[in-house]
Amino acid sequence: MENILTLIARPERGGLTAADADTARAMLASKLAETGAADWLATDAACDIPFSGLDCETAAAAVRAGFAGRPVDTVAQPAAGRCKRLLVADMESTIIENEMLDELADEFGLRDRISAITARAMAGELDFESALRARVAMLEGMDSAALDRALTAIRIMPGAATLVATMQANGAYCALVSGGFDFFTSRVRDRLGFDHDQANRLEIAAGILTGRLVGPILGRAAKRQALDRLSKTLGITPKEAITVGDGANDLVMLAAAGTGVAFRAKPIVAETARARIDHGDLTALLYLQGYRRDEFRDRAPEPAD
Repeated sequence: MENILTLIARPERGGLTAADADTARAMLASKLAETGAADWLATDAACDIPFSGLDCETAAAAVRAGFAGRPVDTVAQPAAGRCKRLLVADMESTIIENEMLDELADEFGLRDRISAITARAMAGELDFESALRARVAMLEGMDSAALDRALTAIRIMPGAATLVATMQANGAYCALVSGGFDFFTSRVRDRLGFDHDQANRLEIAAGILTGRLVGPILGRAAKRQALDRLSKTLGITPKEAITVGDGANDLVMLAAAGTGVAFRAKPIVAETARARIDHGDLTALLYLQGYRRDEFRDRAPEPAD
């Protein structure tokens, strides 16, 4: 069959059962789809259901609605080419749980003010570049040592290390492309073993933040450009990549990839992306590619500096 529906649930939150798989097959059949037997990728956590005769968007929406109120993620996609050769990931609120500009804002007692702007920018209510410049300007006069202190606050998103290690073990290239700051992306790259990172650069003079950025801002267009450039370097097309992010500045990158995943995303992103993970951790991206739990590679993140 040409399509695959993947169901993903966290065992600690009730997990996934054979009855759930049967329910999903019945939902697809009610839409006149033909289905095959469930293929379990991980007991209690993930299974694939092959189907045909129904488009992926309709299939995913129908089954997701049927599981409303339960923490089950539902993604439908073509079966061919689902295992990807390139990962391009947003960092903040995706690979890490934090928004690092908000963490820096604590130094000046500005977290509430800056985080409110961050939330509106990520929701697509504000222009990303203008919002970033405005927030960075509020940091003028901050001692650069605050960057080192903020490092200790970083919380790696569950599943991130396993995602990177497993894809790399299977020949994929993993890149961190962020609208945040390279001071932090470089450290997260090293902790998790990413092959590449790029982000914006804070201007620092005599150990003090000037409230400005160095060079052009890396925003939504630059993320798409990074996907295209990395794909070309690897000799593949963006359709052979999986991208993941949570904010409005990730939308173009998500749309251009073969699999673009909205991860615990803002509503505008979750509603637009072809794939969404609302409940699972980042190992969900491995299940979407057809990896089985016994194929996962575990890597403990390197300790923070």
